[in-house]
Amino acid sequence: MLEIRDLRKSYGKLVALDGVDLTVSRGETVVIMGPSGCGKSTLIRCVNRLTEPDSGTILVKGQDIMALDSGELQEFRRNVGFVFQQFNLIGRLTVLENVMFHLVLGGMDLEEARSRGRVVLDKVGLKGAEQRRPHELSGGQQQRVGIARALVTNPEIMLWDEPTASLDPILVSEVLEVMEELVRTTATTMLIVTHEVSFALRVAERIVFMDKGQVVEEGVPKEIFADPQSEIARLYKRLLVT
Repeated sequence: MLEIRDLRKSYGKLVALDGVDLTVSRGETVVIMGPSGCGKSTLIRCVNRLTEPDSGTILVKGQDIMALDSGELQEFRRNVGFVFQQFNLIGRLTVLENVMFHLVLGGMDLEEARSRGRVVLDKVGLKGAEQRRPHELSGGQQQRVGIARALVTNPEIMLWDEPTASLDPILVSEVLEVMEELVRTTATTMLIVTHEVSFALRVAERIVFMDKGQVVEEGVPKEIFADPQSEIARLYKRLLVT
C-alpha cells in the first residue's frame, strides 16, 4: 500500500529525516513513536507532501507521489485523511460545514455532502452537534470534528499527527476511544504518530521507533516491548511500568 525508500529532509543544518525506509500494508495500523524532534511528524507529512522531501521515493499503490503535479496531488490528497495536532477548524463555520467543506470545494452536491457529513459526525459521537461552532466545543470535541473531516472523504489512508498533543489530559481518552473504534471497525490503512504507549499496545499491528531522523527499531508491540533492542524502545517500555 505504502512504500517509503531512503526519504531525506533537512531544514538548513537540521536533519529531520536521514534515509527512512518504511513499508505499510493495506489495512495495517502502524504506530510511530520517538522523542520530540526525531522526525516522525515530518515523515507522515511527507506522505501527502504537506512537507516536501529533499529526496527519496514515496509510492502509494505503486503510484510515485513525488512525480505528481499540483492537480494530481490534490486528487491524491482526497484519498488521504490527515488529522493534525491543532484542530484547524474554521471558526465562522458550523461543525457540519467544517466537515463537508472540502467535499463542497471538490464539487460534490450540497445535499450529498451534508448527508456524508452527518454520517461521520455520528461515527465520532457528535450527532446533534452539527449546528454548533468550534468555540462552543471542548478540545476533545473539536478534535473529533477534525477526525470526522478527515473521514468524510472515505480515505484509503489515514495519517494521524499526535492527535491528542493539544488536549488537556482529561480529554485525551475521549479522542483515543474514537480512534480505537475506527481501527476496529474500518479497513483503512492507518499511520499514527503518538506518545500514548498503552493506546499503541491496544491498536497497533506494528510499532516503529524513530530517533534522530531514522527508524531504529520496529516490530509487533508485545514482542518489541518484551525485549526492546534500541534505547528509545527501552525508554518507552519504562512508561508501561511507572
